[in-house]
Amino acid sequence: MQTTLAKTVTFEGVGLHSGAPVRMALHPAPADHGITFRRTDLVQAAARGEVKPGADPRIPALWDRVTPSKLCTLIENADGVSVSTIEHVMAALAGLGVTNTLIEIDGPEVPILDGSSAPFVAKIRRAGLRALSAPLSAIRVLKPVEVQLGDARARLEPAAALEIDFAIDFADAAIGRQEKRLKMSNGAFVRELMDSRTFCRQSDVEFMQANGLALGGTYENAVVVDGDKVLSPGGLRHADEAVRHKMLDAMGDLALAGAPLIARYIGQRAGHALTNQLLRALFADPRAWRRETCSADEVHRLPGAGVLRPVAVAAR
Repeated sequence: MQTTLAKTVTFEGVGLHSGAPVRMALHPAPADHGITFRRTDLVQAAARGEVKPGADPRIPALWDRVTPSKLCTLIENADGVSVSTIEHVMAALAGLGVTNTLIEIDGPEVPILDGSSAPFVAKIRRAGLRALSAPLSAIRVLKPVEVQLGDARARLEPAAALEIDFAIDFADAAIGRQEKRLKMSNGAFVRELMDSRTFCRQSDVEFMQANGLALGGTYENAVVVDGDKVLSPGGLRHADEAVRHKMLDAMGDLALAGAPLIARYIGQRAGHALTNQLLRALFADPRAWRRETCSADEVHRLPGAGVLRPVAVAAR
């Protein structure tokens, strides 16, 4: 069955790129609502001239609402209302099997917290899930689809359940070349990926901040490397934390398909933009995918299966 949160959970922090304080609340939502963001600060934003008066505050978390953005995933509605850096909370929701929630946020960027999905996962697990009286559907990939930009490549191909296969290659010895492949069933996201933090090179920090990015970044909410050194206190959470975080990002970006994907995702040096291009290529070809009601066996292979057992069935 579809699911939602059993109760509201809230988060407070700063945006990674804006540095602005933000408060965000995830609310229970009915069946077929999907995941939707709602900006609660639009009266103030309109007074500042940032949006037009009466602009729609809702932005569905879907692949066709993504607009080009540097170093994060940003969604925008027809009125130009946007919210950015959504990938970590989207990954948490997908990894826990949450299919419906209204996310109210009083600013244009999701709080970065510790740079991973772990704080989102922890609060959602404490709140619990509620089953809804509506069947769950998934998107099955029927044939390979691939996009490429330079030496970066992203591909979807048929599989029995969601798999993520990722490879990265950085000049800094603290990262170097890393590869990892995971079947995302049986709580793999929670066990293997959720606590891996966003990362960057020290040489990029000043450049980003000079260009209005990473204004909320610290050594505590990102892994910063310089050659063979890890500058963040406490070092790495995993020896291959960088590739695990790229897989986490891919999980969040793939969640914008609007339903769980039954496919194998392969990323080589891929980022947010390329993964979105991949979803656009998939949905542009009606022969490449099919939406289907999940069988019991398929439900048990979805990423959130077994992580949180819904507490009750709520009315549709």
